[in-house]
Amino acid sequence: MGKKIKRVNFWVRRRSHLAVIAIGSVVIALLFFNDDAYWRHNMEYQEEIKALNIKIKECRDSAEYFRLSKERLLTGTEELEQLAREEYRMQKPTEDVYILK
Repeated sequence: MGKKIKRVNFWVRRRSHLAVIAIGSVVIALLFFNDDAYWRHNMEYQEEIKALNIKIKECRDSAEYFRLSKERLLTGTEELEQLAREEYRMQKPTEDVYILK
């Protein structure tokens, strides 16, 4: 019995690279073809994250613009007068307004 164990042990040690290759192949196959860790899904998710980050930046920029605009309207009279004239076409009693299209 001892000779058989020694022979098996010797054979396994000589062929151990086959086991490493087989295990490595299984791991690589699982990484590429597993639905949860599929590399294409990962790339799609990364693209979606980039697009959402760009959208977040645009929303933050527009929110900052409107916040500053509101602040200027609340604190300054010149901006309020300009907005009233341009958006609502208001005028002083002594002025004539011409609308160009």
